[in-house]
Amino acid sequence: MALLDGTVGYRILRAIAPAEPRAMSGGAYAERSKIEVLLGKSLWKLIEGKTVIDFGCGAGMEAIEMAQRGARKVYGLDVSERWLQAGRKSAAATQCPNVEFCTVAPELADVIVSIDAFEHFAEPAAILETMAGLLKPDGCVLAAFGPTWYHPLGGHLFSVFPWAHLLFGEAALCQWRTHIRSDGARRFSEVEGGLNQMTIRRFERLVESSPFLVDQLETVPIRAMRLLHNRLTREFLTAVVRCRLSLRVTARVAA
Repeated sequence: MALLDGTVGYRILRAIAPAEPRAMSGGAYAERSKIEVLLGKSLWKLIEGKTVIDFGCGAGMEAIEMAQRGARKVYGLDVSERWLQAGRKSAAATQCPNVEFCTVAPELADVIVSIDAFEHFAEPAAILETMAGLLKPDGCVLAAFGPTWYHPLGGHLFSVFPWAHLLFGEAALCQWRTHIRSDGARRFSEVEGGLNQMTIRRFERLVESSPFLVDQLETVPIRAMRLLHNRLTREFLTAVVRCRLSLRVTARVAA
């Protein structure tokens, strides 16, 4: 339960932040491959000659990079036609013929990649089921996402200051947001991209109830807090969650 909500919370937020707060810079990826930073250099060997789905591809830059760096075919999937059109335009500009941007992949994948998405999916359990249906029996899912909900900036735009999204209630934060966004969102889930309040433990439980097994799961600490990062503090001090999932035996048989 948030300590400050309603009109009181809203007025305090307006006083603290009358304009849009400064966003995270993304400086960790400056002049670097974002997907390589998040998933590691071993990604390139894994996708070599393989069919890959970039699930929730956004503008498609990672899908194009994978297509350029060894994948046989990459399908960038997204529900937003605006992002799919942006991906197609970029693919044409880079003359990358082995990438396709669509809402439905026409073939099963050896590898499904998901970047910065699991904290946004409205129904993440259903997404795991969908991914299972898109994967070859011996395939895998590589996912990296964050910040998760208890991260200092886990509220994304709502993180007026560190952990503000935990101190202030949803109603106050959404009312404050009306001054910088005009989409009429009244809940975290209604903002562009959506926010599902994903925590590390919630993700683990979702996978436990899904067709997948966790092969690897790493909670990467906030750099400045790495000495304080442990099993007890990980929800609050983790920058990125990255994992590799494979299908359970029963799911492989069904596939």
